[in-house]
Amino acid sequence: MPETEKKGWGKLKPNIDTKIIARRMRKAEGATIKHAHKFIVKRWDNVLEAQRNIVIWIITIAVIIAATGFQLTWNQHSYETATSTLDGVYAEAVLGSVDTLNPLFATSAAEQSAGSLIYSRILKYDTTGHLGYDLATDININQNTYTVKLRHDVKWQDGQTLTAKDIIFTINLMKNPLVRSTVTGWDSVSVKAIDKYTVEFTLPSAFAAFEHALTFAILPEHVLSKVSPVSIRESDFSKNPIGSGPFKLDLLQDASDQTKGEKVVHLLRNDDYYGSRAKLMRYQIHSYKTADDVISSLAQGEVNSAIGLSSGELKRVDNKRYAIVVKPIQTGVYAIFNLKSQVLQDISVRRALRQGTDTDTIRRDLPKGTPKMDYPLTDDQLKPDLPVAPTYSQAESRKMLDDNGWKLNSKGIREKDGKQLKLSVVAVKNGELERTLEIISGQWRALGVAVDTKVIDLTDASQVDASGMLQQRAYDVLIYQLNIGADPDVYAYWHSSQISTQGLNFANYSNPITDDALLSARARIEPSLRHSKYITFAKQWLNDVPAIGLYQSTIDYVVSRNATSFNHSNILVSPTDRYADILDWSVGSRKVYKTP
Repeated sequence: MPETEKKGWGKLKPNIDTKIIARRMRKAEGATIKHAHKFIVKRWDNVLEAQRNIVIWIITIAVIIAATGFQLTWNQHSYETATSTLDGVYAEAVLGSVDTLNPLFATSAAEQSAGSLIYSRILKYDTTGHLGYDLATDININQNTYTVKLRHDVKWQDGQTLTAKDIIFTINLMKNPLVRSTVTGWDSVSVKAIDKYTVEFTLPSAFAAFEHALTFAILPEHVLSKVSPVSIRESDFSKNPIGSGPFKLDLLQDASDQTKGEKVVHLLRNDDYYGSRAKLMRYQIHSYKTADDVISSLAQGEVNSAIGLSSGELKRVDNKRYAIVVKPIQTGVYAIFNLKSQVLQDISVRRALRQGTDTDTIRRDLPKGTPKMDYPLTDDQLKPDLPVAPTYSQAESRKMLDDNGWKLNSKGIREKDGKQLKLSVVAVKNGELERTLEIISGQWRALGVAVDTKVIDLTDASQVDASGMLQQRAYDVLIYQLNIGADPDVYAYWHSSQISTQGLNFANYSNPITDDALLSARARIEPSLRHSKYITFAKQWLNDVPAIGLYQSTIDYVVSRNATSFNHSNILVSPTDRYADILDWSVGSRKVYKTP
């Protein structure tokens, strides 16, 4: 390259002042730090504050959304209410066999339960325990004549109309000895049809409790008139009945095996029923022979409820799944003295035994809420003028026996004039009655009484002497249940005219004062006069001690917590009166909107 060109390249060499660059870089660095401090460091607190505000805002929005949702849900529920499920199936376990569905022959609890649902009655007990109209629309009483007007809208379950002829036909069946009906007492009552829907009953004399007799089931004349009276019990009607009640038979199922012996009565809602429509579509009555089978059916969930279990058996029921409802009924349990027994003809012995019987101990062994029963009537039937009943005192009982010459011998048995104080005590087969027999026997033995006990089964055909023992009064003391009923007329149990093998005066009790009171009370309709007569009767009964009142019977009902049965405030006269509000029973519940 020429020399002149080399000199030209030298002219392009940069003239760099490093001090100036360094100064400018320091100035830029300072400006950068200053801006960073101003726009980032100084504003960092503002960023944190903004974050807090954002979080608070988000939480506030969430609360508002939740509150709005809660309010919407609350408003929705405020327009909803829980109500019963419709068209359900309710299954009830009942102790006792089902051999007939004809109410004229019903004896077991299962048969009586089925009859209460299949058939109608002239009158029936309502949820308050009072008589109310069923088929009747009006009753006119003129001295000994009762004129009953019937509904015009009642249909038999085969579509035929129920009329006065059906009422008369049913009564004539009950009167006919060839029929062998278990419903008796109509022989002296005459009945006739005034017109198609009017029936007239004429009594031989005044009877204040007659209306309570109008609760029998009505049978269809157009079906059974073709069957001879002697054949009605065994007729096809007993297995395929036609009624007019809220439910009708769908199927009688024999579900028995070698262990349970079960039958199931399948009932279907009667949509042509003259009353309100039942909520349940189906009702099943499962009959069992033993309490173990009932408890097993509850445990396996085969049924919604059960009735007939004793207090001891109820303890085996799962109370998480089932509630137990204890309701008194108008029935009393008594230790009835046979006053023809030589040793019990001594009133001092009867009084001493009453004084030495601790009924509180007996009731403590029964379901909680079992009422005491000091009188031949329930407390409610005698209030407010309850007589004073003796109280338990074993010491006083011993003294009474000692004072009357009944002394303890070397074996601890009381004797008088060389004769032991020995009693034969009989109870009808029933869990609670058997336990009562056991407790009473122990208490009397503690007083020095020799006690022989026996349990008889009136439903067991093999015990041929069972009913004969009652008819012949072959006992000294009978532990027995007496059905008192809604009306306090207990003439059949304590009037001397009922002392016979066919009568129900199991004590052979006779006293002119009580006879007059009972007869007068049933012959007058004035409530105040009847009440005073029954008070007179109860006082004399307490004085004479023909029996010891032990306790008032109860219905002990096991029901699923998912089912609705009878209202627990209902007053029951008999176990089947649990069906007084059957139209409202249900299984399960559902939500519905309220209407304004």
